[in-house]
Amino acid sequence: MNSRMKLSKGQWLLVLGVCLVIIDQLIKIWVKTSFTLGGEIRIFDWFRLLFVENKGMAFGMAFGGWVGKLCLSLFRIVLFGAMVWYINHLLKSKNTPTGVVVGLTLIAAGALGNIIDCWFYGLIFSESTVTTVAHFGDGYAPFLFGKVVDMFYFPLFEIKNAAGKVVFSFFDPVFNFADSCVTVGAFYLILFQYKFFAKDE
Repeated sequence: MNSRMKLSKGQWLLVLGVCLVIIDQLIKIWVKTSFTLGGEIRIFDWFRLLFVENKGMAFGMAFGGWVGKLCLSLFRIVLFGAMVWYINHLLKSKNTPTGVVVGLTLIAAGALGNIIDCWFYGLIFSESTVTTVAHFGDGYAPFLFGKVVDMFYFPLFEIKNAAGKVVFSFFDPVFNFADSCVTVGAFYLILFQYKFFAKDE
C-alpha cells in the first residue's frame, strides 16, 4: 500500500512546480483585484507591497514596445518548453543530483507563472488604473499581451532631501513571486551546482 502511494522524484517535482505556480497566481490575483495601480501597503519601511504592472521583462524593465512584448512572450513559452524537456531528460539519469532538478523546477515554475499573466490576464481582467480596481471580465488586451503583475518592493536604503522627498533609493525594482523563483533557482544552480554543468559529458 505504502509503495503504491510513494511519489517518484518526477512527481514530487511536478507537485513542487504546481504549488509554486498556484502561490504565485493567488498573490497576483489578490493584488490585481484589491489594489489600484500604484496602490501600496507599507509593511516595514524597507518592505512594501506596491502594485505595478510590468509590460516587458522581469523586475519592471521594458523591452521594445508591442513587438518586444510579443517576442518576449514567445521566448518565455519556448524557454518553458525547453526547461520541461531538459528536466525530464535529467530525471532519466540516476547521476543527476536532486538539487539540480529542483533548481531547474524553480526556474520553470517562475517562467510559467509569468507566462500565465501574459497569456490570460489581458483576457480575463479589466484594466487596472490609479483610480479603479480591476475585476474579472472586460478584458484589456489580446492573447499574449497581458501585463505581468508585480508587487514586492524592497527600498532597503533611501536618501531624502530637506523637503522629505526621496532622491535616491537602493534596489528600486518591483518584482513578483515568479521572479523570485527564477532568481533563487538560478543563483542556487550557479553557487551550489556549477560543477554539474561544468563537467565534461
